Amino acid sequence: MKFQLAINMERISPDIDMRDVERHTLEMVQMADEGGFHIVWAAEHHALEMTIAPNPFQILTWWAAHTDRIRLGTGVAVAAYWHPINLAGEAALVDLYSNGRLEFGIGSGAYQREFDRMHAGLKQSDAWRYMQEMLPAVKALWQGDYAHEGEFWRFPESTSVPKPVQQPHPPIWVAARAPITYDYAVKHQCNIMSWPLTRPISELEAYLGRLQTALEENPGKNRPIFATMRHTCVYDNEDDWMMPVEAAMRQLGQFENLFKNAGGVDNGFPAMVDLSVLENRDEYDPKMLHEHLMFGTPEEVIKKLRLYDELGVDQFTYYASLGLGLKEQKRSLALFINEVMPEFAEN
Repeated sequence: MKFQLAINMERISPDIDMRDVERHTLEMVQMADEGGFHIVWAAEHHALEMTIAPNPFQILTWWAAHTDRIRLGTGVAVAAYWHPINLAGEAALVDLYSNGRLEFGIGSGAYQREFDRMHAGLKQSDAWRYMQEMLPAVKALWQGDYAHEGEFWRFPESTSVPKPVQQPHPPIWVAARAPITYDYAVKHQCNIMSWPLTRPISELEAYLGRLQTALEENPGKNRPIFATMRHTCVYDNEDDWMMPVEAAMRQLGQFENLFKNAGGVDNGFPAMVDLSVLENRDEYDPKMLHEHLMFGTPEEVIKKLRLYDELGVDQFTYYASLGLGLKEQKRSLALFINEVMPEFAEN
């Protein structure tokens, strides 16, 4: 099993210095590069301090200049916020700057609040249609001159400048939860990024079932790479188990606000909703969070990851951003690199 890192520049409160966050994020990426991680992902979000990522390609260019081997992914570029020519060119430029290290992740977007500001009138639940029109257009622009007459974009003959270093194109990933997206990924040979949120391993099993159904309904198509992401924290002592749980509960209170459009945002900082009053409050029970998320001592995390490996997860995404202290984040990543990853090394 290979390993990926997803990390955001994040501020949970205004008393955290942005410069400290910037330095810390790059140092974490450099640790992952030196430690043998396969891919690092940069998100796209707007006007939110908990995920400071207005342009993932800028972030990847920054990381490319300070790393040597790790591959650099957009996790994900939100299709509805871009024009195909712009998106194709930005992505190809990062592939050029990084000497062919780009992993191109594209998706529908997560928060209705962002759509209300970035693409007024578009419902998040309809945004998958933009992704499915965008991707073929970007791939065509990477190959040469191409004119587009679609539902959402129209433009005369044009091309991507520059072209990507990787040919015929960089590896493509889609964020997938719904069956329709698994079917699209298999049909179009896209790798799959999944996130079971805080739900039990049965949620992951459901995603793998959707992948298997899509493969059966599309005979002759190759199985894409399947990656899944969990909030991750490795610590030295079993007695420390509440440390990441408490951090996650604070951050997830903001996430539920955005995910369900359930609260206000003050100067970029989402209010924390009361997790105890949510219909899905059982997903945030401390013991359930400890069980479902990738929290534990090295031995506990290895045991959890072996289940993922046995289920058929090809690559595991270590989600580092959960409002944890910067010191604790680095200790966790060091333990993961030094004590967990060697257990999954190829013989």
